[in-house]
Amino acid sequence: MNLTGRRESSNVDDRRGKKVVGTSLGIGGIIIAVVVALLMGKDPSTVIQNLGNSTTTETNYTPTAEEEELASFSKKILAGTEDVWTKEFKKMGKEYVPPKLVLFTNSVQSGCGGATSSTGPFYCSADQCVYIDLSFFSSMKKQFGTAGDFAYAYVIAHEVGHHVQYLLGTLSEAHNKMSRLSKTESNQISVRLELQADFYAGVWAHQDNAMFNSLEDGDIEEGLAIAARIGDDYLQKQAQGYSVPETFNHGTSAQRSRWLKKGISTGNIKDGDTFSPAYNQL
Repeated sequence: MNLTGRRESSNVDDRRGKKVVGTSLGIGGIIIAVVVALLMGKDPSTVIQNLGNSTTTETNYTPTAEEEELASFSKKILAGTEDVWTKEFKKMGKEYVPPKLVLFTNSVQSGCGGATSSTGPFYCSADQCVYIDLSFFSSMKKQFGTAGDFAYAYVIAHEVGHHVQYLLGTLSEAHNKMSRLSKTESNQISVRLELQADFYAGVWAHQDNAMFNSLEDGDIEEGLAIAARIGDDYLQKQAQGYSVPETFNHGTSAQRSRWLKKGISTGNIKDGDTFSPAYNQL
């Protein structure tokens, strides 16, 4: 991506080097943990590690030059999402209130509970923040065998896509339905949410390129490659040799690539309805 001369968002809470200690999980925390896990399409027991009383302490932490570059990159991508979605919401006669990006190392306490780096990037609607440990980008390359600036940008734009869903009321409406359904049916709604967030990431890429000429040769292919490697079917086959469709909560590789590509191609938020089509037509 060409980000030369681009501004960095100041809407960032840099908690790198701060350690969360003394947390405990209460019954209220369990409820929140389940909600967050469902919204992120993950197993609650692995997503939310601790919740409750906690303190944050400073540690002797010095980021590497590579990490500082990633931090700057992330701030520029966040700024790009602010510019694009402010414009898109204005078209709808709405005001876009951007999320805050929280950078952390190892563990963090969010409005949705405590989480560790193993959680991966996530969005918390309780405090309207996107959380990411920048080491995730290094893990992407090791785990998925693909990386690059647009792949990294896609991760951030996807989480911001969940914030767009929150502002439009989609997230809360979907969660209300999920709480009344079976696990399989709930998973299907989760897939619809995740695919729409992929689509919104594509819309951002399209509009950002139109505004700043930011995309370079190979960027789109890079994004589609990582989307294919984070499909539920691909991940399950890698982990256990087979996939279980009824447990999917993010979508298949084909679905994730298709909706990301559709967003990049059209750049029109109106084309991102993942809730009306039959589930097998997504």
